[in-house]
Amino acid sequence: MRENIIIEDPKEKELISALEKRTDTDAVRIKRFLDMPDLSRTPGSPLKDVVDRTLAVDVIKDLDIIKIPEVISTYILFDLFNMPPGHPARSKSDTYYVDEEHILRTHDTVFWHYYLNHPSVKERIARKEPIGAMCHGKVYRKDEIDRTHMNVFHQIGGLYLVPDGTMSLGPEDLKKVCSDIARATFGEAVNFRFYDHTFPYTDPSLEMEAEIRGKWVEMLGSGMARKSVLEDMGLTGYHGWAFGFGIERLAMMSMELPDIRLLWSDDERVKKQLKLNQKYEDVSKYPPIVRDISFVISKDVAVNDYFDMVRDIAGNLIEEMKQIDSYENVEKFGEGKISYTFRIVYRSTERTLTNEEVNTLHEKIREQTAQQYDAVLR
Repeated sequence: MRENIIIEDPKEKELISALEKRTDTDAVRIKRFLDMPDLSRTPGSPLKDVVDRTLAVDVIKDLDIIKIPEVISTYILFDLFNMPPGHPARSKSDTYYVDEEHILRTHDTVFWHYYLNHPSVKERIARKEPIGAMCHGKVYRKDEIDRTHMNVFHQIGGLYLVPDGTMSLGPEDLKKVCSDIARATFGEAVNFRFYDHTFPYTDPSLEMEAEIRGKWVEMLGSGMARKSVLEDMGLTGYHGWAFGFGIERLAMMSMELPDIRLLWSDDERVKKQLKLNQKYEDVSKYPPIVRDISFVISKDVAVNDYFDMVRDIAGNLIEEMKQIDSYENVEKFGEGKISYTFRIVYRSTERTLTNEEVNTLHEKIREQTAQQYDAVLR
């Protein structure tokens, strides 16, 4: 019988309480992210529909559901999942650090640790029973600004393990589960294929692609749970499969949704169209307003951090921010400096922006670029 498990971590509550008292930019930004709704649990959201369809897949429907903390230690998220010091994912230009030892979760596979150490699950392990769970919710990664990426998004993942010697699970069993998920999301006629991949916590690993409107697109990552990773979490004598995927990706493919920001819209004209397997039609063709910004800045500045500052100022009114030029000239700019030019496309998903409000936003971005990054505007 499916068990609903909720993990509450006193340390997470302590860290969030400390964030409430801080007024620095990082703390305000992180608290805002945590306060955003979990669309994978929001009735009416297509992201919840993807989750519901996945949880109803025959092989999955009896697996436990686990909800885990959003603020997690670096030891659990990185070290236990085979991402040692120096791994790119640990970089502060990719990950949101609450303090030096705690971060906003960057992937939902971290639920393995919490699940395998839950008292009721440990009892089942002692009895040599099969175990398995599904986890879904928000994850956080610093990212570029365009129509398909946000730094707050949603994932769902699964894990199913059986005792060695009692039954055997292999890649073919995993492929069947992934295939059933594809059919549940896109319909029985969908075509899909698998190819070898590499993930830190599965071996062998498989990437799955689905053919959507004549194009092969990445759908999910999967593999057989790496025994060394399970052993680091205190589990031996078990084997099985795991998978995970970004929920936005599947929902957007299903609806031919042109802009990820639409998933967060409060406009009823937009919301009523957000149905899986129903093509989205623009409610109105709001015109874009384009502005460029050029500046000289230290080469040590991470571009993803700069994108975060722009998001803080403009919110969801930017459709895309694209680097169109960069170059170095020691004689002109000095040692350790670089010149960037970014093209910013301002466009609301719900209304027509005026030149006046865009000019105000753009000027604020220019001012904060100079102030926060000691940049020389050009």
